[in-house]
Amino acid sequence: MHNSVDAALRDRAQRVIPNGMWGHMNVARIPAAYPQYFARAEGCHLWDVDGREYVDFMCAYGPMLLGYNDADVNRAADEQRAQGDIFNGPSARLVELAELMVETVAHADWAMFQKNGSDATTTCAMIAREATGKRKILVANGAYHGAVPWCNPYPNGATAEDRVHLIRYDFNDVASLERAAADAGDDLAGVFVSAFKHDLGKTHEAPTREFAQAARRICDKSGAALIVDDVRAGFRLHMGGSWELVGVKPDLTAWSKAIANGYALGAVTGNDKFRAAAGRIFVTGSFWCGAVSMAAGLASIRKMKEIDAVGVMQRMGQRLRDGIDAQAKAHGVKLQQSGPAQMPVILFDDDADRKKGWLFCSEALKRGVYMHATHTMFLSAAHTAADIDRTLDATDAAMAEVARQFG
Repeated sequence: MHNSVDAALRDRAQRVIPNGMWGHMNVARIPAAYPQYFARAEGCHLWDVDGREYVDFMCAYGPMLLGYNDADVNRAADEQRAQGDIFNGPSARLVELAELMVETVAHADWAMFQKNGSDATTTCAMIAREATGKRKILVANGAYHGAVPWCNPYPNGATAEDRVHLIRYDFNDVASLERAAADAGDDLAGVFVSAFKHDLGKTHEAPTREFAQAARRICDKSGAALIVDDVRAGFRLHMGGSWELVGVKPDLTAWSKAIANGYALGAVTGNDKFRAAAGRIFVTGSFWCGAVSMAAGLASIRKMKEIDAVGVMQRMGQRLRDGIDAQAKAHGVKLQQSGPAQMPVILFDDDADRKKGWLFCSEALKRGVYMHATHTMFLSAAHTAADIDRTLDATDAAMAEVARQFG
């Protein structure tokens, strides 16, 4: 990285940005070989500011589902941009997109739009509290629902009082969920659940039917809102919503990341039980009705359906998973792959300090494949068999290096 464009930009950033970068995209937390700055992207390929190209398995941490720079999505966005983006009120795209979300999402009778995932989860919590007149919200230990004080997992800049009405439970543990509900007593407003357990650096787990049904039962009995946080997984597992896979419909769902294929958009969908409360709360933002993002969302969702994007991602993800399993066996390396095939995480055995994981990812990076050792990774509908096979050439060499260094 010495004398590189990336290094020069990092040096300049240190002077004008606290720590040079913030949040989940700050590469200071991961090996030094990872670039901080990028120049362009196409399909599932990224180029950093020094011209190196990568097959990308992070998809901008989730927003890219159809692939970077998708021509159909860009065309729809450009046509709307020529007419305008932000007005004194929304464009007709607002109504069209709400209609499409209601048509697409199994539980949805209505939709509201925001700009990002924290907007959407916070709106869900507000609707639940307004509808019930109650305060307590159940959230799973280790789950991530956004970077605002009520749910931010990091304490800096927040107070204990911001989270005083949160009660924790363990995902997929029915007894733990029931205890948390009992602790809330008659003050239970909502139960937040993730699409699946995708805690950082942990084995990913699909929700069990027993757990999903217990969550639904608790909410039905108490009148609380069952809220699925589909910000990370939305439209990657099932077009009707991720919990369609366990046969349980939520009351409210938070969406963002991939719903407009990289254009800034968040959404809340809900059922009629929570419609009146959604109409009473005051949530807003100057850019929340941006017509360009909504036009992109319309084009994205329609194309996802047309090409069966979920099926494409599943097939390519399984091709990658099968290849890495075979490589691990061939090199005598023990690891676990978990999560849906289209949203994988690879965790090496006996690797509490993640040295094996980051060695594997760093060696893949050298060979033009961008992976992450602890965060959920993402396939896109732009990944082809040729991209996966090129990736497997890189991961085979990376796996050999893990075997060489760790035995």
